[in-house]
Amino acid sequence: MRISGVFCRAALLVMATAPMSANAADYTLRLGTVLAPGDPLVVGAEAMKKAVEERTGGKVEVQIFPSSQLGDTQDMMDQAQAGANVGTFVEASRVSVFVPQFNVLVAPYVFDSVNELVDLVDSPTFAAWNKELEEKTGLTLLSFNWYQGARNMLTKKPISTPADLEGVRVRTIGQPLWIETIGAMGAVPTPLAWAEVYPSLQTGVIDGAEAQPSAIWGAKLYEVVSDVTVTEHIYLMSGLLVSAKWLASLPEDLRTIVEEEARKAGAAVLQSNVDQESKIFADIEKEGVKVHKIDTAPFREAVQPVYEKLGLTEMITETKKTMGKQ
Repeated sequence: MRISGVFCRAALLVMATAPMSANAADYTLRLGTVLAPGDPLVVGAEAMKKAVEERTGGKVEVQIFPSSQLGDTQDMMDQAQAGANVGTFVEASRVSVFVPQFNVLVAPYVFDSVNELVDLVDSPTFAAWNKELEEKTGLTLLSFNWYQGARNMLTKKPISTPADLEGVRVRTIGQPLWIETIGAMGAVPTPLAWAEVYPSLQTGVIDGAEAQPSAIWGAKLYEVVSDVTVTEHIYLMSGLLVSAKWLASLPEDLRTIVEEEARKAGAAVLQSNVDQESKIFADIEKEGVKVHKIDTAPFREAVQPVYEKLGLTEMITETKKTMGKQ
């Protein structure tokens, strides 16, 4: 059935001039991510949305935009830094350009378990870094316990040592720490947006990538690689980054709710990713991809120069001392 243009214009005019619903949210957070809808972080964000909206009586609305709908991670960071009501998930190297100490969280093979990483992000040391970030940039981390999993190598051939990665173009995050780490592990680091990984592997623009189990599964990367090598070179913990200006615009009671639910959702995501790792690897193998568990010692040794090259040696030592690790 056709509707006349006059009627359409009239309807739009009514909608534009009609008063806002009494139930409209007072505050809105547009939460974007490059991850796919089924990824545990997106599932966690949906749980946070439900809890925040229920506890605030609809005064705070959380809108979820997966699959790079609001742009790449850097695009969303830029929007938040400009004061927009946009939030996104970031790993530590994204904010280390402002506060270098954050790089400790993603320095390769620094932590022996994800539990050590959890202890650090719950500490006064981390809180001080976040305060410095806010003062320098106007950005703040609502929570930093959204654990995505350990990063592993994805290739089109088996690998077990750095020598096996010679000449292999591996996609990585376009931050110095990641580029230096992948290079030290033997590969040719190739920064690309996450949305470009699947087609680039499919067409041969890159030969491999590195990712955590949930992302391998969520992005269906098992369709375009033949081997996953469990290197676990970085325990990927992410945080929910928002505009400090937007957060401060909320009344204190609503701000507290948003912060509490961000931490609760992150903790649930962390547990989910830990629990699901083995199942995801098993599912990947059912799809015909070989999953190799190797001795990571050669890779651990290979990345040691990265610490000194990026000025991380003293930061790592001091951070571990504050955590009672040395």
